[in-house]
Amino acid sequence: MRFAFAITLLLISRAGYSAATETASSSMPNPLGSGAIIELVLGLVAVIGLILALAWLVRRLNVLPGQRGDMQVVAVLPLGQREKAVLIQVGEQQMLLGVSSSQVSLLEKFDTPVIEPRHAPQGAFANRLKEVMQQSGRKP
Repeated sequence: MRFAFAITLLLISRAGYSAATETASSSMPNPLGSGAIIELVLGLVAVIGLILALAWLVRRLNVLPGQRGDMQVVAVLPLGQREKAVLIQVGEQQMLLGVSSSQVSLLEKFDTPVIEPRHAPQGAFANRLKEVMQQSGRKP
């Protein structure tokens, strides 16, 4: 962020310097001179820096379009190289999904939360899933 600010200040000062020298001289400036090339490069660097700074800001603030607060991934349990069990929270309901490389399947719906979404410690998902599956009479 500081880098983009420094580049912007450099461009503003450079533009002021260019305007002062153009008014002082009455001849046409050379379009392929070193000053024009430096201005072009600095302008490109400033635009790229601004794009990177805005991308970082959007990721940091988590304000991407299409994101909703009522659906989130609570926990993920890898089952193989390309298979995993994913517990998601949708509103007040949690759903256990089986995810493979070719499909997503609903394995179970839970009316009461299996794991609290905000307090899911690492490794707790596998243990809690075994408990819930044993309580419902299924073999884990």
